[in-house]
Amino acid sequence: MSFIQHVYGAQHPPFDPLLHGTLLKSVPRLPSTPVKAKRGSTFQEFESNTSDAWDAGEDDDELLAMAAESLNSDVVMETAHRVLRDHSQRQGQHRQEGPASGDSPKPRPEVPLAPSTDARLVKSASESHSPRPAESPSEAAPLQRSQSLPPSATVALGGASDPGVLSSAALSEREASRLDKFQQLLAGPNTDLEELRRLSWSGIPRAVRPITWKLLSGYLPANVDRRPATLQRKQKEYFAFVEHYYDSRNDEVHQDTYRQIHIDIPRMSPEALILQPKVTEIFERILFIWAIRHPASGYVQGMNDLVTPFFVVFICEHIDEEDVDSVDVSRVPVDVLRNIEADTYWCMSRLLDGIQDNYTFAQPGIQMKVKLLEGLVSRIDEQVHRHLEQHEVKYLQFAFRWMNNLLMREVPLRCTVRLWDTYQSEPEGFSHFHLYVCAAFLVRWRKEILEERDFQELLLFLQNLPTATWDDEDVSVLLAEAYRLKFAFAGAPNHYKK
Repeated sequence: MSFIQHVYGAQHPPFDPLLHGTLLKSVPRLPSTPVKAKRGSTFQEFESNTSDAWDAGEDDDELLAMAAESLNSDVVMETAHRVLRDHSQRQGQHRQEGPASGDSPKPRPEVPLAPSTDARLVKSASESHSPRPAESPSEAAPLQRSQSLPPSATVALGGASDPGVLSSAALSEREASRLDKFQQLLAGPNTDLEELRRLSWSGIPRAVRPITWKLLSGYLPANVDRRPATLQRKQKEYFAFVEHYYDSRNDEVHQDTYRQIHIDIPRMSPEALILQPKVTEIFERILFIWAIRHPASGYVQGMNDLVTPFFVVFICEHIDEEDVDSVDVSRVPVDVLRNIEADTYWCMSRLLDGIQDNYTFAQPGIQMKVKLLEGLVSRIDEQVHRHLEQHEVKYLQFAFRWMNNLLMREVPLRCTVRLWDTYQSEPEGFSHFHLYVCAAFLVRWRKEILEERDFQELLLFLQNLPTATWDDEDVSVLLAEAYRLKFAFAGAPNHYKK
């Protein structure tokens, strides 16, 4: 009898590491971010970078002072819950007041939280503290997306206006202020990468995203004077690989790899960009060269999606169009395209270096992450977990793709780019933090999940989530919730065990 679980879209059928004896003793614990003397600053980063609705008042200042002196999980969770509650209450007041005259309100989807989530989060965060009672239903208001600029932006700009109503001019001012901070940081002789990560967590302005991604991925050095020589050397090295290896795609030993790459690329999105002949050729070269130089994994379906965000971000540096789908790559100079291709290859390689066990034989990294996700969700929202179990929906059936493609097939490309701003700012963002994003993403749909009473309908919903209209605000709320989960559970030894 075979225990191999077949998964559509994977090169090798994944297996259950527990049943195959690979992980018989225990499931490895996720690496937790060490929190020692710098805990106060970490919490302040949580305040300034992850909240879409942080309203700094006297009570919050008092909590922050406590955090700076001796940060513990109860303080963190109390303040985090206050952020989410205040956010919901402000949005409720904003809806009651109604839109300005002549304006039609734009419907905004709600982001429900599990009714029992708050008490469980606090209890699980640190078992050494006595648990607080669960909040009453009236206090546990559902989290909703912000309909305007976050109040933290108002504080940053020194404004005193109502955080629920900000003009487009204020938004432009905020964007200009953020861009100026990035430009000043990048203009120095040596870029402070820690500060750059702190700024980038809450999103990177489009104008500086290409250079910032190259720095955060480790492709470019922090020293400004060394960057031109590094770029020239790495671009030359990549095209030496192309000259040496690419003709071997027609050799019998490599034909299957190249054929699979050639088949997969037209299935990617956005179609208007991917189906342009020059883009197809670039992606084929990048993926084939990577596969040849990494024989331990070779090419695996899912890698092809990871090329797109880098290519799109780097090409946007040389075009005026906001919509990538409308870009005519044939109008981009050949030498510019060559540089973009080389930069995309190296940055994608850096990403894959951190998650390569996702793509080795039978993809054990993904198998392990799916199991960790299952254990995490069972602690975060037991009702959703039990509902999936009762209807015999296995996490592997929907979450394999979430891990394999880093949610790229679940959200629009613009949202992926925004997610990657944060992933590149977080320690082990594409592996460790991505797990908490997936957990927050699943619980985000708890209402719809619990309403489904049929296996087929439930699985179809999880494989086709309604995110087509998502934007940066949706991603910001998702990331804030994921950070809250990470802070509460990353240090709890048994947080992913049932």
